[in-house]
Amino acid sequence: MAQANLLNELIAGLRCLPGVGQKTAQRMAYYLLERDREGGRQLAHLLDASMEKIGHCQQCRTLTEAELCNICANGSRDASLLCIVETPAEVAILEQSIDYSGRYFVLGGRLSPLDGIGPKEIGLDQLDKRLAEGEVKEIILATNPTVEGEVTAQYIGEMAKGYSIRATRIAHGVPLGGELEYVDGGTLLHAFAGRAEFMQER
Repeated sequence: MAQANLLNELIAGLRCLPGVGQKTAQRMAYYLLERDREGGRQLAHLLDASMEKIGHCQQCRTLTEAELCNICANGSRDASLLCIVETPAEVAILEQSIDYSGRYFVLGGRLSPLDGIGPKEIGLDQLDKRLAEGEVKEIILATNPTVEGEVTAQYIGEMAKGYSIRATRIAHGVPLGGELEYVDGGTLLHAFAGRAEFMQER
């Protein structure tokens, strides 16, 4: 009985992954146990090490094992250009898809007052300090084109305006309601190249 419970716990644990339902989790569990126990052990080891050693970059908040990620530690990157994204996965996608030489700031979410997610929860206090330093001359708002993403972009655009920093928004070749993580590289390249002023003077 204990073995059956442990198997059920393994299946339930695999369901924490996005897009993994009951049947997929069951297939994964049975595959590892019946066909690739060594792979399962290696996976368990890597998961444990990752949970222990991977944290957030002190400057841009992406995932890294060091205090500063490779991008922030790279002195050849353009510090005057700052791309604002919602997740670390989007940093990886942009780095793979386009020729961008600036730096990033990862929000870790988007403003959603109904869910209790305010400016502090997505690091806007940290972003404000970075903008106040005067090194950033342009921010590229690459939040997702959802209602919350647009509200977040508007809020950050107002912050930038307070420091006379140019705020641009990536062009919406990205579909409304879409997530950057799932958009192909060609669409991302077009959206980035076609970015426009986000805040217009009244």
